[in-house]
Amino acid sequence: MGCGGQSATAAVETVYRAESRRVLATLIRLLGDFDRAEEALHDAFAAALQQWPRDGVPGNPRAWLVSAGRFKAIDALRRRARFDASLRLLAEQLEGEAHEAEPDEVEDDRLRLIFTCCHPALPADARVALTLREVCDLTTEEIARAFLAAPATIAQRIVRAKARIRDARIPYRVPEREELPARLDSVLRVIYLVFNEGYSASAGASLTRADLCAEAIRLGRLLLELLPDAEVVGLLALMLLHDARRAARTDAAGELVRLEDQDRSAWDRRLIAEGSMLVRRALASRNFGPYALQAAIVAVHAEAPSASQTDWAQIVRLYDVLLGLGPSPVVELNRAVAVAMRVGPAAGLQLVDELLARGELLRDYHLSHAARADLLRRLARIDEARSAYRVALQLVRLEPERRFLQQRLDELGD
Repeated sequence: MGCGGQSATAAVETVYRAESRRVLATLIRLLGDFDRAEEALHDAFAAALQQWPRDGVPGNPRAWLVSAGRFKAIDALRRRARFDASLRLLAEQLEGEAHEAEPDEVEDDRLRLIFTCCHPALPADARVALTLREVCDLTTEEIARAFLAAPATIAQRIVRAKARIRDARIPYRVPEREELPARLDSVLRVIYLVFNEGYSASAGASLTRADLCAEAIRLGRLLLELLPDAEVVGLLALMLLHDARRAARTDAAGELVRLEDQDRSAWDRRLIAEGSMLVRRALASRNFGPYALQAAIVAVHAEAPSASQTDWAQIVRLYDVLLGLGPSPVVELNRAVAVAMRVGPAAGLQLVDELLARGELLRDYHLSHAARADLLRRLARIDEARSAYRVALQLVRLEPERRFLQQRLDELGD
């Protein structure tokens, strides 16, 4: 039975947002090739735009799209078989598999896909870029901002990664249990980068993207089912605790709200309870790492009844343990801010200035200059605070953060 063209088109758009990555992951498994699967995905949605207004939206859109994409791919292979006999054999093989009994539900292949994208045969930066593109549908421009790289560089990285998977015949599967620990670090990094792009977008008009946060948390839950490792537990806890505060990070106009000014009644207490429980579980294992420690820091913030009752001494101690696992200028910056809250702005400013004098990443990191500006403001060193805010404004890329910094600068007057 047909349906209105406008409503069917809207249904296709809705299904694309909700299901396209699942459909793509399954098509990669069925067709054995990234590019072939992407072409099939586009053909399937093009077919949906033509057929759903006439025939109605199917009861299981995802299964329909997988089936349509697979048969579109087979048809394309048969057309090309005139020039390459091997494609005829591949088309026949795929067609034979297509007539085998289908499961009641289309299998969720995204976890298989993420491990394939994070295979150790690929360079580390390519693993992350490919997964962000294929699993989470970030554009090359969004990925480039996350990497502080040119879009053309990221595009080339992704193309080379796909070619490596194809040429090296990297298997499209979840690793055996004994292989998982060696593969886990890059997978965790990918998931957290996806979450960060959703929780604090690298650039643009909106501070957050709820869809990416939800996707990262879903991937984290899937990974935890597969491997109950302390760092998997810690990463999921970290994402849940951050996400619990997401709704309060902006006001009704979309403007940034600082942590100490947030309406804590708007925080999701269910997520905080779950995240805190996972933190305790991870720390109790004694095998925890950076993600679990970061989650423990966020838990201290989340469990404080008010900003003034935050246990800054505990937060500084946790940062000390975190730095003991490995040096990080960003962690040192966050520790400096915590020291300022515990001891006073002068102590924090001294640490920030020492970090900036060392150079490294922080000179081009807008938050280091924003933190310095805030500490100078609290010390009533107004001219220096203005200068630091101006530097931060030159570096910031996210519009709500830019407006917040500009407001802070304006409050200082001329």
